[in-house]
Amino acid sequence: MGICDGKVVIVTGAGRGIGRGHAIEFARQGAKVVVNDLGGEVDGSGGTTTPAQDVVAEIEAMGGDAVVNGDDVSDWEGAQRLINQAIEHFGELHVVVNNAGILRDRMLTNMTEAEWDAVIKVHLKGTFAPARWAAAYWRERAKADDPVEGAAIINTSSTSGLYGNAGQTNYGAAKAGIAAFTIIASEELGRYGVTVNAISPGARTRMTENLGFGRKEIKEGEFDSRHADNIAPTVVWLGSNEPAAREVTGRVFLVNGGNINCMEGWEKGPGVSQDDRWEPDDLTSVIPGLVADAAENMMIRRRAERG
Repeated sequence: MGICDGKVVIVTGAGRGIGRGHAIEFARQGAKVVVNDLGGEVDGSGGTTTPAQDVVAEIEAMGGDAVVNGDDVSDWEGAQRLINQAIEHFGELHVVVNNAGILRDRMLTNMTEAEWDAVIKVHLKGTFAPARWAAAYWRERAKADDPVEGAAIINTSSTSGLYGNAGQTNYGAAKAGIAAFTIIASEELGRYGVTVNAISPGARTRMTENLGFGRKEIKEGEFDSRHADNIAPTVVWLGSNEPAAREVTGRVFLVNGGNINCMEGWEKGPGVSQDDRWEPDDLTSVIPGLVADAAENMMIRRRAERG
């Protein structure tokens, strides 16, 4: 018995890294898991269901129940098949964890249309499409007076989208979009009893080894703060049977190692107002002052702190 006993959970991109950690922990906590993964490279090329099959085998060895899905979550019909498989195979669907992603980093001046389109498609449409089909299922259940108890969507944003990171205009734009999508979807789906939250994970994976999360020597018994499995507890709790989890929605959590922060999003900073239209040349004495009084963007502050 665990805090997800009886739940049916889909985890996309669950063949390796953070997604694998989600799938294993959900299963350990009693959930039945659909392990979705195309098994491609970091840039999305290639593909094999072997990673997903390995995760399913690991769950079954634990005494859990899991099934492989190899559909492309950024494909409209593929996402529908994924949702349908969970419902048809396990009889119900409670949680969708949108984790699948790729990287095609490039400075803006050199980025190709294909590099932009591929990343936006996998991350942003690959979050929208499964969420949309799952939401439609939960809405129909609610309209039939048979709502799914504990329905939840957990999306994956990134500090690249929340703070910004050079060389990732495509990835950052997608991840910022996912944060906004999460907040709006939570407003729309609350009437059906569905919670929608997101995480911004920090961990060592294939996608982050070259971004400051490279391997370091971990002594025996020492906590590996960069291990990908550290992200799962927060995600599993958000999708759990815990009553308190049903009260949390529309939030983005920064999660790394043993750290969890509830992000506060954009807020109004310094401002001015007048009861008339501004003349453009008047703003020379206005906007620089607002900028000087405002807090620096996070990445600028971090660079300043590093010297």
